[in-house]
Amino acid sequence: MYEPEIIAVIVFTFLLAGTVKGVIGLGLPTVSLGLITVATDLTTAMALLLIPSFATNLWQAVVGGNGVAILRRIWPFLAMATVTVWVGATALTRVDLNILSGLLGSLLIAYAAINLGGIRITLAERHEVWAGPLIGTANGVLTGMTGSFVVPGVMFLQAIGLPRDMLVQAMGMLFTVSTVALGVALGGNDFLSAELGGISAWALAPAALGMVLGQKIRQRLSEAMFRRVFFIAILLLGGYIIASATFGLR
Repeated sequence: MYEPEIIAVIVFTFLLAGTVKGVIGLGLPTVSLGLITVATDLTTAMALLLIPSFATNLWQAVVGGNGVAILRRIWPFLAMATVTVWVGATALTRVDLNILSGLLGSLLIAYAAINLGGIRITLAERHEVWAGPLIGTANGVLTGMTGSFVVPGVMFLQAIGLPRDMLVQAMGMLFTVSTVALGVALGGNDFLSAELGGISAWALAPAALGMVLGQKIRQRLSEAMFRRVFFIAILLLGGYIIASATFGLR
């Protein structure tokens, strides 16, 4: 059983992560991975995010009415992003977890820096045929190694010019299939346990409460300002995770 302090960190983390997702539509895996990795370790963080991530992202994936159109367009990307998670997850048993934690920190920094810098990449539709499977493969491998779903998958979905509602639903699809694949990969590599599954299940409650709070905050707060604060925090968190992995900080 985890210490009360760790349980408190988990509850706070999913409450905060749910709030962030409620305000800007994403960020639950990013926040939960970053904070719980600092408090415990990378594989524990990956296991704990599974149920809250699956439940919240499944809802995002099915709402919007554009599911069939999205699947017709990006199914090769989604397929490769799913099947290659197992490849990345094999690194969890072969590579020092401090190295993978450092990789997670680097991905968070890259994700934050790209958004803070206002960098927008566009991809012509004729290039989606080859770019989708290639980027999906990279996203799947990195998901298996770090538990992070966003780089470079979200950038691909933004680059192909999906309208806002379709983009949000497509991100939900990516995060949902990635969560399922990650759960299978973690189980296959003996990183799941009944205790972690139970904690992940009840972590859904603070995550859901956070989403409700976030939706209320969104009605009163400038989304642009919140996103800026959020990405600055992610940038700093990524730096701290790298320092922790490098110098053994906790």
